[in-house]
Amino acid sequence: MSFIDEFRSGNFSLYGQWCGLLSIVSLILFAFIPPINLIWSIIAWVIAFLLVFIEVPLCLKCCPTSAKFDNFLHSFQNSYFRAAAYLVFAILMWIAIKSTILQVVSALLLTGAAVSYTIAAVRHQTPASSSITGGTGVSTIV
Repeated sequence: MSFIDEFRSGNFSLYGQWCGLLSIVSLILFAFIPPINLIWSIIAWVIAFLLVFIEVPLCLKCCPTSAKFDNFLHSFQNSYFRAAAYLVFAILMWIAIKSTILQVVSALLLTGAAVSYTIAAVRHQTPASSSITGGTGVSTIV
């Protein structure tokens, strides 16, 4: 399944994953910018670290992790849990914002992922991994 086919599929778990991937990039990049406060940067790095393992299934296979951490991450295969996690992450980012537009972008992407995963959960759409991350676009996550 190509990127265009994924976009047309109407699978909101894919849209949530795309928002999640974009939020990972924005959190990592914007945490380096000097005017942003230290607390926001630390929160951004922690969230980005967790999201990499949640959204990119290949990382679980490549990186040595403990069984406890693997079990924790496998609980996020459910769209409801992903939506809840993204909502918590988005709330943390909204609270930590200190009037920088870059911080707002990251918070909006996290909120968009939370909304997408919530819609996917309500519609009972199975979680799928995007072809961008090595998935097939329709198969369930590893």
